[in-house]
Amino acid sequence: MFNQMKNKNTVNKAGSDSNAGSINLIGNGSVIEGTINSSGDLRIDGIVKGSVSSKSKVVVGSTGKVEGDIICQNADISGQVKGKTTVAETLFLKSTARINGDIITSKLIVEVGAAFTGSCNMGPMIKDLKRGESNEVNIEKQNTELKEKTA
Repeated sequence: MFNQMKNKNTVNKAGSDSNAGSINLIGNGSVIEGTINSSGDLRIDGIVKGSVSSKSKVVVGSTGKVEGDIICQNADISGQVKGKTTVAETLFLKSTARINGDIITSKLIVEVGAAFTGSCNMGPMIKDLKRGESNEVNIEKQNTELKEKTA
């Protein structure tokens, strides 16, 4: 009886994106060392010592701490981050957020009380960074394009 139920509930197709809508939780008191890759949402209330990458949203709760880089589509940060934070769309820093490292994002929302130490690059250039080009190369291209259009 249990084997029949187990087989019905665990059917996954190879190569399917079955985790795309999943929510992953690292609870308060947990410590994870290493790289985390997720295709779904990720909430961190514990400590992560390593890089975090998600194709979706990353939430660092007020008790959460990340000692490494974060790369994701959207992020809400209430805890601590020590490392580079790269967000393709919107980064929301809550009032208890503390970031020590560079920020690269398309849109930045900062509540009163949030703090970060480092540089911040924001705007449409984030899309060019996905292709592996640096900001300096993009600025040179834009200047060249402007000169060509005005000439």
